[in-house]
Amino acid sequence: MTAHAPSVVLIGAARTEVVAVLASMAISALENCSDERRNEDHRGASGAVGGDLSASVVDGPGPRDTESTTRQYGLVEEAVRLGWARRDVVVIDTDLGVSGRFGVVRAGFTELVSRVCSGEVGAIFGIEISRLARSNAEVARLMEFAAITETLLIDADGIYDPGDVNDRMLLGMKSTMGEVELHVMAQRLQASKKAAAARGELRTPLPVGYVHDECGEVTVDPDAEVQAAIGDLFAAFAACGSAYGVVAAFADRRFPLRAYGGVWAGQLRWGRLTHARVLGVLRNPCYAGAYVHGRFASRRSVDPDGVVHSGTVERPRAKWEVLINDHHDGYIGWDDYLANEAKLAANRTTTGARPPREGSALCQGIIGCGSCGARMATNYRNNQRPTYECTSRADHLTTPTCRSVAAATLDAAVADRLLAALDPTEVALALAAADEVADRRHRVSRAAELAVERARYEAQRAERAFAAVDPENRLVAATLETRWEAKLAALAEAEQAVEAALQQLPPLPSRADIEALTADLPRLWLAETTSNKNRKRLLRTLIADITLLPESDRAMARIGIRWHTGATEELRVARPVHPGTAKRSGSAAVEMVTRLGPTTPTDELADLLNAAGLTTGHGQRFDVKAVQWIRHAYHVPAPTPFTAGEISVADAAQRLNCNAGLIYDWIKAGKLPARRGPGNRLCIPWTDSVESESRCRIAESGHLNPAARHTKPRIRT
Repeated sequence: MTAHAPSVVLIGAARTEVVAVLASMAISALENCSDERRNEDHRGASGAVGGDLSASVVDGPGPRDTESTTRQYGLVEEAVRLGWARRDVVVIDTDLGVSGRFGVVRAGFTELVSRVCSGEVGAIFGIEISRLARSNAEVARLMEFAAITETLLIDADGIYDPGDVNDRMLLGMKSTMGEVELHVMAQRLQASKKAAAARGELRTPLPVGYVHDECGEVTVDPDAEVQAAIGDLFAAFAACGSAYGVVAAFADRRFPLRAYGGVWAGQLRWGRLTHARVLGVLRNPCYAGAYVHGRFASRRSVDPDGVVHSGTVERPRAKWEVLINDHHDGYIGWDDYLANEAKLAANRTTTGARPPREGSALCQGIIGCGSCGARMATNYRNNQRPTYECTSRADHLTTPTCRSVAAATLDAAVADRLLAALDPTEVALALAAADEVADRRHRVSRAAELAVERARYEAQRAERAFAAVDPENRLVAATLETRWEAKLAALAEAEQAVEAALQQLPPLPSRADIEALTADLPRLWLAETTSNKNRKRLLRTLIADITLLPESDRAMARIGIRWHTGATEELRVARPVHPGTAKRSGSAAVEMVTRLGPTTPTDELADLLNAAGLTTGHGQRFDVKAVQWIRHAYHVPAPTPFTAGEISVADAAQRLNCNAGLIYDWIKAGKLPARRGPGNRLCIPWTDSVESESRCRIAESGHLNPAARHTKPRIRT
């Protein structure tokens, strides 16, 4: 516990008879010092940690040293004694209880500087002027402003004129000496803290799940529900391997929190488990039975505008000042703590980790391109048909042998090789996993039962309180009766929650069924109850990474497998044929169309293909449309449908210099003769007379030839 006392500063204007007193340029006292150091440093204002502060540091509630505070407020009387009117004395104690360390924004000190700069101040009073701030820079800045505005500085040692170089030098020396004194005192107190921490005796706030006993030793919280919640958190993380998975597991459960400070200090609170709280529990070595000191350090930074910020950063384990294993009982072992730490690091994708996800691509995150060396991304255009693609494509840095491959082809080959490497006779791990599932289910039901037990205890306690009250005291009896009814309602809800939780749990298979299932690993691998994430975890326990190696034959794919043992092997599999390519017509049909197409009409060509016993890629007989598609795909020209003296619609439009739509209109209206030839193409018999009639028709058309329009004057009636 730290006791705070203000420093007092008196501002007065001798020229205008205006006086102001500022109290509490506050500096925090140091904490956790030993009894010997506490007695040595209890020396009034001269023993203050910073500013005009004197404090008595104690381990618990007790009397505070207010002598320094009284002396500082007593400067008002000193100002009156020196001639200032009491009404002209202004006390500013805004900074009472605020740290005076460098970089802390203090409204009182800012107001003091503002008053000095505005010329309202004639003198500043304090017990020690050199300790108005912990930073010499702030004191020097104040003296500079005071010299410009001719403001005096007065303390118990004398009167200082900042405009006099000797007084400024004296104040500067005193400030430097005071800063060194504070440093020495802080160093001694910190050394005492470190000595106590090295023995594991420095008391610090404990995380939820631990309490201090009567002797000050760290013990597990005796509350069984708290113990169950902490234990289930670690069990859930061991099962899912993800902090977000733990949050999902506790979606319908509450989690404890020990409050420190405020109106709930020391109380056990219950609330929703968040991702940040899960990380806080998993990363806290206290739950592994370790005592740690110096895990966090304070760091300061400066903005370009000169504003100083203070923050806390976590140190690496190698820089922890104190680490005592087996200091107290832990919820997990130290090896489990290190394993959890490694899991969290493996889940951190911002550092390049590639944890297993829920997608169907089996090798997601551990496959790389053997051509350019870049990792291969998993593209889920369709969750049923994901692909692995080289990420260098986005940067246009691919090599000629960079490839993309369907995930199904590569995953099937890797899975077959993995199952072949596993020994089906070793079912111990599967049985252990089944036991873990049963134990996890027991913990879930046990947590609900503990909640019911707590609710029942609260209801019984409320009942006893109601029974003990005087029946004639209806005011108290009515309140206790209402409280009892509320506890009974909470008990009923807890019992209903237990029943609902038990009904939602699916039945567990028998041990004989598990042994039969694990005896057939391929069946277990392909089971619908096995999630993609679990398949990926099993794969990664044996395989370190996968590489798609360069392959000149585009119909094949080469796969490199590197096992965790260091062994490597290579697989070569056929790439799947594209569905469109697989449905193409056979090469024999294409060859016949290519050979006979330029001279044979399309309908006759379809008959020839059917007579030869050939079918389309869909296994159907050839018709005109199928042959036309082959002509289009392989650029096979069709025989000309025109006889001598016939032209096409496009040729006619070109000769008449008109639109092809006009030719179609004339043919439809019967103004131009035409016939349907092979391929349903229009064939126009073209002679000089037909061309002459067409040109005359265009020349006489007022729509096609504006010069031929006949206009008549409008007759007005």
